[in-house]
Amino acid sequence: MKGYMSLVVCLAALTACSITADAKDLSITTIKDDPYTMSRGPELEGYCVDLLAMLSKKLGFKYKLHLVKDNRYGAMDSSGNWQGMIGEIIKGEADLAVAPLTLTAVREQVVDMTTPFMQTGLGFILHKDLASEESTFSLMSPFSTNMWVGVLIAFLLTGLCMFLVGRVSPTEWAESDTEEHNFTLLHSFWYITGALTLQGAGPHPKALSGRLISAIWWLFAILLLACYFGNFNIALHSSNKHISIMSFEDLANQDVIDYGTVESGSTMMFFKYSNNPVYRRIYQHMERKKSYVQSMEEGVRRTQEGNFAFIGEAVSLDLAVARYCKLTRSQEVIGMRGYAIAAPLGSPLVKNLTIAILQLSESGELTYLRDKWWASSCMGADRAQTSEALQPSDLRGLFVLLGLGLAVGLLLAVIELLSRARNQAKDGKKSCCSVLTSELNRRFGSGGESAEQDSLDKNKA
Repeated sequence: MKGYMSLVVCLAALTACSITADAKDLSITTIKDDPYTMSRGPELEGYCVDLLAMLSKKLGFKYKLHLVKDNRYGAMDSSGNWQGMIGEIIKGEADLAVAPLTLTAVREQVVDMTTPFMQTGLGFILHKDLASEESTFSLMSPFSTNMWVGVLIAFLLTGLCMFLVGRVSPTEWAESDTEEHNFTLLHSFWYITGALTLQGAGPHPKALSGRLISAIWWLFAILLLACYFGNFNIALHSSNKHISIMSFEDLANQDVIDYGTVESGSTMMFFKYSNNPVYRRIYQHMERKKSYVQSMEEGVRRTQEGNFAFIGEAVSLDLAVARYCKLTRSQEVIGMRGYAIAAPLGSPLVKNLTIAILQLSESGELTYLRDKWWASSCMGADRAQTSEALQPSDLRGLFVLLGLGLAVGLLLAVIELLSRARNQAKDGKKSCCSVLTSELNRRFGSGGESAEQDSLDKNKA
């Protein structure tokens, strides 16, 4: 038994050595497809280039990499001849095809393919406006969440400032116990709420500082409401407001936007030979409208222009969504498949490449490559267009104006109080600080102490 096992090991080693020797200077075909293979000057780089380098190092072969001549993945034409990378493999023009080449039954009949180095499925991308669901809180949609938070903070600060002015300003502060202090904290918020609804709520401020804050808040409220209703009107009359495309069935059941995929690719073949009635309708629509594109780049470009949905491999669509924030990918993914390396029928390379791919997967190298080449963020030009809801930065000037108004109003109230304290100090021949302290205690101290002091003063009199 031991002798038999030793013989098997030796034969396997000899086979591996012969494969490695035969694999010297392999001719490998690929296709330009971001981020799998990209041009950087005279060199090529990308996920597939790095994967090929790892496989070469692990199996010990040399290679020459070239781009496929007709810029196609591989499909059979009307005369039965294969084009693209699959065609080059069949014709002997290439020993391997290393690219996001989908493993399909039709291709497996004419070439040998390794185990997939990446799993994916079919999805579609479209403009975010076309994928938006009808919201129960559509009345909130003209402003973003951050904008609503900013409005709430502005409301609270303005109410607090009105209350402070009502206490600090001598003109607003009631002098006798029989008078009612108009601007309590509750009344201050009620007053600015009336202004925000354009109804008004009396009584109105008498001091210059209070009137200034009141005027600034009214101006802020009017401009804020104008922006809100303007944006709400645009959203209400948008031509896309009734379109909500979340699945392939939604896509097939509407005629408002067009959709398509890469011509003669595996995605088109999936819909062509599918028995699912929804997928058949999608294929018939693409055939009737001739809405195919020649490359994924063209599909992404048409999708960005609007009124078009591009159907393709989900893993490739994820990269487009990561780079262009105004695009979104469908949550539904169908037709799970994998990307594999193609070789001629009977090629001894396939077994060793499959083992190497599995080893790279188990060691986490394939995950590292995915994170490396898919790590991207939204482009700055597109980031501003991710949502039609107004952001705080859009009305930055309005918030700054309100902030300055509140600051100036408080400053005027303090100046009024200081002026009063100075005059009282002169009349009573007291220090200004003691008078100011007494005034602040009377306004912000406990009411009981103030009433007790007033009673003592009356008894003395």
